[in-house]
Amino acid sequence: MLNRRDALLGLAALAAPAILPRGAAAQAFPNRPVRMVIPFTAGGSNDVVGRLLADVMAQRLGQPVVVENRGGAGGLLGNDAVAKAEPDGHTILLAGSGSFVISSLVQARLPYDPVKDFAAVAYLGASPNVITVHPSVRATNLRELQALAKARGEPLRFGTPGVGTNGHALGAMIGVVLGIEMEPIHYRGTGPALNDLIAGRLDLLTNASAPLQPHIEADKIRAIAIAGQSRSVALPNLSTSVEQGFPELDSSTWYGFLAPGATPPDRIAVLHAAAVAAINQEDVKRRLIASGVDEIAPSPEPAHFTRLLASDRERWSRVVERANLRVQ
Repeated sequence: MLNRRDALLGLAALAAPAILPRGAAAQAFPNRPVRMVIPFTAGGSNDVVGRLLADVMAQRLGQPVVVENRGGAGGLLGNDAVAKAEPDGHTILLAGSGSFVISSLVQARLPYDPVKDFAAVAYLGASPNVITVHPSVRATNLRELQALAKARGEPLRFGTPGVGTNGHALGAMIGVVLGIEMEPIHYRGTGPALNDLIAGRLDLLTNASAPLQPHIEADKIRAIAIAGQSRSVALPNLSTSVEQGFPELDSSTWYGFLAPGATPPDRIAVLHAAAVAAINQEDVKRRLIASGVDEIAPSPEPAHFTRLLASDRERWSRVVERANLRVQ
C-alpha cells in the first residue's frame, strides 16, 4: 500500500514529461540535501524544534536535512536568505510568529516581501510562552512583579531574542498591561539572552518553554506565569496570566515551514507531507511535548498555513500598535 509521500511523489511523476519513467520522475526531488534555515543562533526553542524534525524529515525525503543557524535582526537575516534562495524546494525556513510575523511589522524597511517572497509549506504547532525572572527578582507571580517594579524606581531589564521577536512583543506588553517600566535588551537569539538572565545581568525573559525548562528545574531562573489561557503540559503547576488576572498577556510561539515564493507546488507538497509525517510520529510527538510544544496541530494542506499567517499578522499588528513597537 502506498503511503502519503509515495502518493504525492506519484502525482508529481504524472505531471512530468512522458519520456521520463514514472519512477525516475518520482525520485527527481529532492536530489540533494535540503537546507533548513533557522533564523536564530543555537539554543532557542526554534533550534530545539528544527533539529528534532530535521533527522526525521531526512528519513522521509531520502536526503539529509542540514540545519543552518542564521541569527540576527530578529530573524530578518535568516528570512532574507530563504527569500533569495533558489526556489527549487531545497531550502526551507523554520518560521515563527515572532521571527517572521512580528519582526516584519516593527521594521520600517524589509529586504523582502513577507507575502510574495514566501510559500507556505506546513504549520507545525505552538508553545505557550513562559515569563521568567532571575531569582534576585523577588516575585513569584505577575501581581508581585507589578508591585516590585512600581516600588523599584528603575526599569526592569528584559532580554529578547532580537528586535520584533515574540519575546520583544510580549515583554513590551507586560510593561503596558502591568503599567511598569521595561527596558529591552536585544540579542541574536534566545541562547545568549538566557545566559545573561542566569548570570543576573537581566531581570526578565519570556520565551517558549523548551530552552527554559532545565534552568527552571535547576532553580537558576524562576517561572512566574504562562502567558496564555491554558497551563503547560511541561509545567503543569505554573498558573497562567489569565488565572492571575491579566488576560491580555496571551502569547504563544508557533512554528512552521516556508519556502521561497516561486517554489513549484508539487515540491511544496512533498515537503509538506514529510513535515507532517515527521511531527505526527509518536516518539517525535512525545519529545516535542516534553520540550513544551503543547499544541501539535500540523496543517492539513499548505493553504491552511497561508490563511493562518494572514490572521496572525492582523492580530499582531494590533499588539505592535498598542505597545508602540518600532525599530529605533
